[in-house]
Amino acid sequence: MHHPETHLKSSDLLTDIVIGMSDGLTVPFALAAGLSGAVDNNTIITIAGIAEIAAGSIAMGLGGYLAGKTEQDHYNSELKTEYEEIETKTEVEKEEVRQFFREWGFSKNLQDQAVEEICKDKHLWVEFMMKHELGLDKPDPKRARKSAFNIGVSYIVGGLVPLSPYFFIHDSVGALKVSVGITLVCLFIFGYFKSKLTGINAWVGGLKVMLIGAAAAGAAFGIAKLIEGGH
Repeated sequence: MHHPETHLKSSDLLTDIVIGMSDGLTVPFALAAGLSGAVDNNTIITIAGIAEIAAGSIAMGLGGYLAGKTEQDHYNSELKTEYEEIETKTEVEKEEVRQFFREWGFSKNLQDQAVEEICKDKHLWVEFMMKHELGLDKPDPKRARKSAFNIGVSYIVGGLVPLSPYFFIHDSVGALKVSVGITLVCLFIFGYFKSKLTGINAWVGGLKVMLIGAAAAGAAFGIAKLIEGGH
């Protein structure tokens, strides 16, 4: 009888959005709050905020690109090694395949049949070893570029949320109050849905993300006030 599956089907896109958005909402928020505690000039805050978003999105995007390239390079290196091993250590590699089926409870005859079927196709054999011996799936060759774009754009979108009130409200403290309200709501919503997708308590997850953002902004604002008071 068919029943609906409830397992999470994560995606690279979702992972990239979470990485970019979480930092994008938090870092510019803390920066804007800190500057609001030190200067009463929205132009400075806005310029600094835009500069941070630009730099942060590039840095985060580059990090995503390098992570994707590293994954691809690692896979290709291991793939080359596996092809070499089935040529130079054929019997050892066959025994490793047999061991997998033995651990899965196959009978001796089934083990032999499975090994024969897999090992007669070199590419299938290598693919089997990559997946079951090394736990590696073939990465998307465009993953690095996609990841850089997704993370960078998510960071920009997230960063514009706390900065947007400063575009329209000339008083920095007034803009900060609006920014705090908007950003904390967005952080909670972001944390809520992220937690829901990962299978943990959504309300707790949303509250946790919101409190982390509030703590970062509060610390930045407080430090700026202390430094300003010391001069």
